[in-house]
Amino acid sequence: MSAHVVPLVRVQAEDFDTAAEIARLTRDRRDVGAVVTFTGLCRDENGRLAALELEHYPAMAEIEIARIASEAMERWPLTGLSVIHRHGRIAPGENIVLVVAASTHRHAAFEAASFLMDYLKSRAPFWKKEHPRQGGEGGWVDAREIDETAAKRWERD
Repeated sequence: MSAHVVPLVRVQAEDFDTAAEIARLTRDRRDVGAVVTFTGLCRDENGRLAALELEHYPAMAEIEIARIASEAMERWPLTGLSVIHRHGRIAPGENIVLVVAASTHRHAAFEAASFLMDYLKSRAPFWKKEHPRQGGEGGWVDAREIDETAAKRWERD
């Protein structure tokens, strides 16, 4: 299945429409038995955060995400895959990232979506800066150890 499917990867400033992305992967498809979506949102960090700013090097970010999306297509029998990651200034409650994995069976869709999110959280080439609600200079966000540990489970020997 996956050999004929090319994953969609977009890095954009604009918001995305989750329902439209699901429809794109399932329209006129009778072989799709499962669609797993993950939408990552900007948190307000208990009222402390006014916005999160995501910076990236465009060519590098898209190439790296496309590479890992292709790896997901090789690992699991997917009928479709979309990865959309936003950049720029994002306010609490707004969308940051969307992963949509479609497959004939749920297991492959769940695993592929989890694999992609573990990669995006730990290794995707984005730099995050917090902008505090109280003003002042925000700080750059370091990768979290829990995200690094989660990504290690997908490493091949």
